[in-house]
Amino acid sequence: MASFAALARLSTRSFLARVPRAQMMSTIKFSPSHEYIQIDGDVGTVGITAHAADALGDVVFVDLPSVGDKFVVGDSFGSVESVKAASDVYSPVEGEVVEVNSVLDSEPGTVNESALEKGWFMKLKITDTAGLDDLMDQPTYDQHCVEEA
Repeated sequence: MASFAALARLSTRSFLARVPRAQMMSTIKFSPSHEYIQIDGDVGTVGITAHAADALGDVVFVDLPSVGDKFVVGDSFGSVESVKAASDVYSPVEGEVVEVNSVLDSEPGTVNESALEKGWFMKLKITDTAGLDDLMDQPTYDQHCVEEA
């Protein structure tokens, strides 16, 4: 499967203009492979970033994990397919799935429309917070996207 980085590059300026500044709080962390985790207590909401969704193009299928599945940092928890490519998605932290976004089963394009708000993939009960320290904050992620372009 193609990696997000290998897909056609997107203008970082247009990406940054699409992300609501309210979503760029310190509780959101980003992986180099373009997954995000929005942390609320001991639960993290995980999905792919708007940058990744834009690079993929129109998302046509999302393979989600099951409630109860357990992942460590870097485990593939599913995949996302678009008209351009298919790619695995990876867990940014260690945890157990407590909820999945079943809306994506019938409306996978929600990922393109609202990656950070309505297009999330799963919610994890975080079992080891050490992995959070290895993730990027918003300014570092923005720079990462610029450097990849």
